Amino acid sequence: MSEFFGVETERVAEMRRDEEARFEREHPKCLSWQKSARRCMPHGVPMEWMSAYVLGHAPVVVREGSGAWFECLDVVRFLETADGDMSTFCGLNPEPVVRAVCDRAARGWQFLLPVPEAREVAEELARRWPHPYWQFTLSATQANVEAIRVARHFTGRSKFLTMVGNYAGHSEELLVSYSGGTLRLPYLGLSEGVERGVGLVQFNDVKGLEAALATREYACFLAEPALTGVGVVMPEPGWHDALRRLTRETGTVLVLDETHTCISGPGGVVRRWGLEPDIVTCGKSLGGGLPLGAYGMTEEVAEAFESGHDHTGTVGELATGGTLFGNGLSLAASLAALTQVLTDDAYERAAALGSRLADGLEATIARAGLPWKTHRLYPRSGVSFSPQLPRDAAEADASEGPELRSLLHVALANRGVWEGTQGTGPTASVAFTESDVDHYVAAFGEFIDELVA
Repeated sequence: MSEFFGVETERVAEMRRDEEARFEREHPKCLSWQKSARRCMPHGVPMEWMSAYVLGHAPVVVREGSGAWFECLDVVRFLETADGDMSTFCGLNPEPVVRAVCDRAARGWQFLLPVPEAREVAEELARRWPHPYWQFTLSATQANVEAIRVARHFTGRSKFLTMVGNYAGHSEELLVSYSGGTLRLPYLGLSEGVERGVGLVQFNDVKGLEAALATREYACFLAEPALTGVGVVMPEPGWHDALRRLTRETGTVLVLDETHTCISGPGGVVRRWGLEPDIVTCGKSLGGGLPLGAYGMTEEVAEAFESGHDHTGTVGELATGGTLFGNGLSLAASLAALTQVLTDDAYERAAALGSRLADGLEATIARAGLPWKTHRLYPRSGVSFSPQLPRDAAEADASEGPELRSLLHVALANRGVWEGTQGTGPTASVAFTESDVDHYVAAFGEFIDELVA
């Protein structure tokens, strides 16, 4: 009988059939809704990420949510552990954000002009990160796109460098990072040749980074402080020191994307780990659940941003901005989230719950005798189906089993836990309680016991 990741393949296939059948029995209204929605939406969902094609199993249709729990059309309750891919780290309906949004909506929220909350949010972000100047977008993808443009303007170079497996958003150039380490188009619908403006290195590969930057052809190196789209891959000792030293030596702008890692604390891991990027980008949780992206700049970069001319003296307008960027509704939500929800104490409490979650996963895995490892990133945890934690995206891909991961997700859904897209891993939001963590661990334990029985 064949095995992968310490589990019999036949057992995985058998359990998946059983779990998917159970899911269908328990969600007739959700499945009927999606079937009828196919008449007006591809896959029957408003965005492809919500489909079984991405999730690995059928989605549910949410009726309402509060705190860390939501309820679907079939009146089944789920513990939300994906945190909307970190966009709902504040919880599903944090009262201060609800109140601020209602107040701002009553007074109008879109003027294509500044509202008072804009300065207050920028000042709060400058207090958290070592970057005194900020700009706003509607998503972290757009923040990364603009950060690259600012770096091109600042350096006069056109290409940018990033890491294999580094998810920085769904713009064309950014998606090249998912090409498996070769410069090719990884998805349908991308422009032919877009990959030629991108360079790739593996995370934690200092020699590869040094060789790439030595060409001095890259405007910036855009990277997550820890890889988060393939589970969590942590930086090895010396990686960030080398990253900062080499980018400075080669005149390359260092852009660190904190979109997923900003859940680690006020100022994200940039503040926790004492990092010094030239530009920091973020989004998701900072909007309190509403659309928001932001990027902060050092004074030197901000001077170039405001200059009105490029490095050759050519006068022109910098390619940034958008009609709904900096709108009052998103900024009111962000101000409430930052000052009343995402407090220092809230981050520490979420990190402690994340440790409790990781401890529970490790104990369950050890009890079952499985050769798996648990990763940790403050409030976030999760399982790698390998005897060693991966050090880069290639190793993370090699340790991943899509069939087993899909089984885990649907089995947890059948036990009242929603994990969202594959690879995100469970995260304890600030709305979590100890009993919520224990609920997840118990559901995971029930699944593992059945898997190895």
